[in-house]
Amino acid sequence: MKIVFIGAGNLATRLSLAMQRVGMQIGQVYSHTSENARQLAVKLGCPWTTDLSALQADADMYVFSLKDTVLADVIAQVKPNNGLWIHTAGSMPMDVFEGYAARYGVLYPLQTFSKGREVSFDVIPIFLEANTKKDADYLKKIASALSENVRFMSSEKRRSLHLAAVFACNFTNHIYALSYKLLEQEEIPADVLLPLIDETTAKIHAMPPAAAQTGPAIRYDENVINKHLAMLDDPDMKEIYQLLSRSIHKEAQNE
Repeated sequence: MKIVFIGAGNLATRLSLAMQRVGMQIGQVYSHTSENARQLAVKLGCPWTTDLSALQADADMYVFSLKDTVLADVIAQVKPNNGLWIHTAGSMPMDVFEGYAARYGVLYPLQTFSKGREVSFDVIPIFLEANTKKDADYLKKIASALSENVRFMSSEKRRSLHLAAVFACNFTNHIYALSYKLLEQEEIPADVLLPLIDETTAKIHAMPPAAAQTGPAIRYDENVINKHLAMLDDPDMKEIYQLLSRSIHKEAQNE
């Protein structure tokens, strides 16, 4: 089978390389940025383009791996063909393809991706959706070659999953960044936090996150909390600390 990738960002890079490793042919890469398209195409050993009208028309699958804000506009610019059109977004509905392609679906890998970091697709949950039973079976075969954890999920439920993922990944990572910033200000090496971060993450493999929660906010220890707030000069960080502390205490009271 031949696949065309429309997009050359973090997810597109890791997914296309993973597909190629299991024997799928990547026929072409598109990006609106020539450097991004070229870099990924070199890794894959395939042609690239920045012109949507120059997309190969004979591919079996077209993977739209783009920002949500441009997805619909790009889809509208691609010439109709007989291939299966899929996107990789968590928060976009499958029917964004309606009226533009006869065959369409979704392949959403639930993971954080970076161009320069290898990931093992074997354990990544992949969530699928398709507009026909035939293409649902086709997508499942493709996804199962990548991962042992493949499931079907509606657009509505996938949107909720994406929201949960933003809390679990993006927001958590931002808190790590703020923690590093606090340590850098005091010239404390940031790697001292790594065992704590690792254990916090490991805990939730064995117990619910609510049961794993510790710290002054659970009991709302105002003595500690007020001291911490007084140490924070950044008003945004102070607000985040207050909001999270109140939320932790409230959830603990509801347990």
